[in-house]
Amino acid sequence: MSSLKNRRYLDALLKQPIDRTPVWMMRQAGRYLPEYRELRAQAGDFMSLCKNPELACEVTLQPLRRYPLDAAILFSDILTIPDAMGLGLYFETGEGPKFERTVNNLSDVKSLKNLDPNQDLKYVMDAVSTIHKALDGDVPLIGFSGSPWTLATYMVEGGSTRQFAKIKKMAFQSPEILHALLNKLATSVIDYLNAQIDAGAQAVQIFDTWGGVLTPKDYREFSLDYMAKIVDGLHRTKNGEKVPVVLFTKGGGLWLEQIAATGCDGVGLDWSIDIGDARSRIGDKVALQGNMDPAILHGTPERIRSEVSSILESYGQGTGHVFNLGHGITPDVKPENAGAFIQAVTELSSVYHNK
Repeated sequence: MSSLKNRRYLDALLKQPIDRTPVWMMRQAGRYLPEYRELRAQAGDFMSLCKNPELACEVTLQPLRRYPLDAAILFSDILTIPDAMGLGLYFETGEGPKFERTVNNLSDVKSLKNLDPNQDLKYVMDAVSTIHKALDGDVPLIGFSGSPWTLATYMVEGGSTRQFAKIKKMAFQSPEILHALLNKLATSVIDYLNAQIDAGAQAVQIFDTWGGVLTPKDYREFSLDYMAKIVDGLHRTKNGEKVPVVLFTKGGGLWLEQIAATGCDGVGLDWSIDIGDARSRIGDKVALQGNMDPAILHGTPERIRSEVSSILESYGQGTGHVFNLGHGITPDVKPENAGAFIQAVTELSSVYHNK
């Protein structure tokens, strides 16, 4: 049996009885916390934090010291894989991630390094094992990766984009190139997440940040099919314990049934869908994670509490709900407002559970 002192998060994903709804926040370790900004300033830059296992551990633990969260999530970045493949990741102040080299043709795809995550991304695995040891069973640790489609958008575009012109041109002019890239990335993500599980991650999440920019047909072809391949390739148990996997497509509310059919344990929801509607569609098959609009955290404590109450009521009685934001907490949120959110979930959710 598990030595975890708090299993709410895992039990909710596995639809086991719980005493209250578990809660964590996407980007819960980040710039909204003054202690994070202080440590980042000491480290020099974002990637220096990510690549130092002790600092990554410290950042991961910071929000757990402030709030009664039910899970920790590895402090890292979704772009570690393309960086390790040799594209030269760097960050421009105010502009987000960029790559020195981009993927434009089949030759570029073939020249990408075949990853051994325990060698090429050893700093991530060292961070996972360091964090897992430091948590000492208090809460489970979530590992994660970007989806192949989302990683490919950055690798082809060279950074953030609003138009997705280059990646869509490749998809519609030269789909064989994009499929070669996505296949390579899917294999890398499988190996990467399995290595995280081996190092101590007790659940994993795939972030498909840009799946929602595709048509339904193209979403299936270029995003969902590759996430399904990853789900099939993951280690789903370790030491006799199930290792849940959550798929989160931002803007994916149209495709919940197809996402649930991949065999994942949980589906992440953004704020554009009512969680009660989502439960009526797929809640008998999978757990749901979400889905408060992060912007609500700019409201008053009363407004935040009201929104939490509304989402809990919409989901209704029983297990299978992991409370979260519909996307990452933003840097300009006041820490006390995040605290009001988490407090509201812990205080208001027990009436929805019989345990």
